[in-house]
Amino acid sequence: MAKAHTDKTNLPSRHVTEGPERAPHRSYFYAMGLGDDEIHQPWVGVATCWNEAAPCNIALNRQAQAVKLGVKQGNGTPREFTTITVTDGIAMGHEGMRSSLASRDAIADTVELTMRGHCYDALVGLAGCDKSLPGMMMAMVRLNTPSVFIYGGSILPGRLNGKDVTVQDVFEAVGQHQAGNMSDAELEILERVACPSAGACGGQFTANTMACVSEAIGLALPNSSGAPAPYESRDQYSIASGLAVMNLLEKNIRARDVVTRKSLENAARVVACTGGSTNAGLHLPAIAHEAGIEFTLQDVCDIFRDTPYFVDLKPGGQYVAKDLYEAGGVPIVMKELRKAGLIHEDCMTATGKTMGEVIDETRGEADGKVIYPVETPITKTGGVVGLIGNLAPEGAIVKVAGMEAQHQIFTGPARCFESEEEAFAAVKARQYKEGEVIVIRNEGPAGGPGMREMLATTAALSGQGMGKKVALITDGRFSGATRGFCVGHVGPEAAHGGPIALLRNGDVITLNAIEGTISVALSDEELMERKAEWKGPKPTIYASGALWKYAQLVGSAKYGACTHPGAAAEQHIYMDL
Repeated sequence: MAKAHTDKTNLPSRHVTEGPERAPHRSYFYAMGLGDDEIHQPWVGVATCWNEAAPCNIALNRQAQAVKLGVKQGNGTPREFTTITVTDGIAMGHEGMRSSLASRDAIADTVELTMRGHCYDALVGLAGCDKSLPGMMMAMVRLNTPSVFIYGGSILPGRLNGKDVTVQDVFEAVGQHQAGNMSDAELEILERVACPSAGACGGQFTANTMACVSEAIGLALPNSSGAPAPYESRDQYSIASGLAVMNLLEKNIRARDVVTRKSLENAARVVACTGGSTNAGLHLPAIAHEAGIEFTLQDVCDIFRDTPYFVDLKPGGQYVAKDLYEAGGVPIVMKELRKAGLIHEDCMTATGKTMGEVIDETRGEADGKVIYPVETPITKTGGVVGLIGNLAPEGAIVKVAGMEAQHQIFTGPARCFESEEEAFAAVKARQYKEGEVIVIRNEGPAGGPGMREMLATTAALSGQGMGKKVALITDGRFSGATRGFCVGHVGPEAAHGGPIALLRNGDVITLNAIEGTISVALSDEELMERKAEWKGPKPTIYASGALWKYAQLVGSAKYGACTHPGAAAEQHIYMDL
């Protein structure tokens, strides 16, 4: 007997499946082997960032098939589609990195366009590498569909000489090699063993940071971010995610019911206590922007400031994502934060339950090794700190996880570079001095364009043993694998005439991560005089194409470097059209 058709009066897919006028549309669906029941069920977009660029994305295709099984079990019709990914590890250290941040917004745009064009009712999004995670979550909140996010999982750590190694070690080994401390053969051995499986970089770099965010913000199922990519248990999380989105659809729980000011604060707490990537200071405001919530870099940093750092993960600590998973994962971290009164428990989650209810169901306690008890943290303040002052009126951000207090204040003369390439060449040639503040400018969202990460330069400094002997500031970004006194997101950026554009060699800069300040020893009058003499942004070779378009549209890093007005300006919600 045929199943009764779903009432699609309030579902977008009615526009392509219901009524005599949609007969041409249905003919396409029959062509793909769909039956009557499937056509008239709710339609779920299953979006992946699968590609063959890097190991972080390579397992997404398999996991998408498992998501589709879950959707079908929940009486939904899954429709798989893919979007782009630019993988930071491959794009790092050359012109390709300009495409990275722009890809975040392109991912959100392409998922939005696919969902709108085909009228899907709900969304399960799978992502594996740095920008694809926030890009997918931005699309969910922008569309305001019932949505579940699932991370592709982390890579397993490599082993060399009895120790775990990650790609961070390889980047830093380049500096060791340049310094003559590592032979060609040693470098070749390390590069062959550092990345032994599918999955995203294993330390608490940007991918794993944003994976933890997906759980803390409520868009992902509890502990779904933890299992490494090769584990077959990832398929179980994928099936569960497919079922979960059908539950959300039935209850009409939408992405903006989940992503609220309170859930954004929960997410920022988890970034801080795990020593997560500074890039979260860019991506959380961008996700908030899609919901029409003003949640700036400074708001993120205010939460970072009063959150204890108690999860010992690389790059500042010792462990990787697999170890966090085995210690109980993000739910145990959230449980510890609740003990300190630092979690909003009334936030909705992808389970259909509140965060408080999810934590109530969490078994296990902090192991004291990977996850310290919150009352005896590694440090009393978060692993990431915001800075503000006359050198960065819109703020800046620095990762201090693993840094001793005496290294969190730095004063020195500026040594200015107009691009990352110029700075990297100088570092490679040792054309800098201990005690200096290396300034890399014209690398902001608009000025780069694309706000590149500076991992090649910072890793070379660490590899040369100079990570604690110099500081670095930039209007660009840093990889989650960066360590040392490296200040990013300096705003306004150089291309917009921010003070970083006005610095000259020898200007004395003071960075104070304890007090949260960033200043240059110049009077307001001197800065105004230099601004009057400023010739405008450095010309770029990107005068056409996607990066030109991005540079025209992109806003301040303070607000997440977004490329459209956001929900505050929207005239409709997709789900209600």
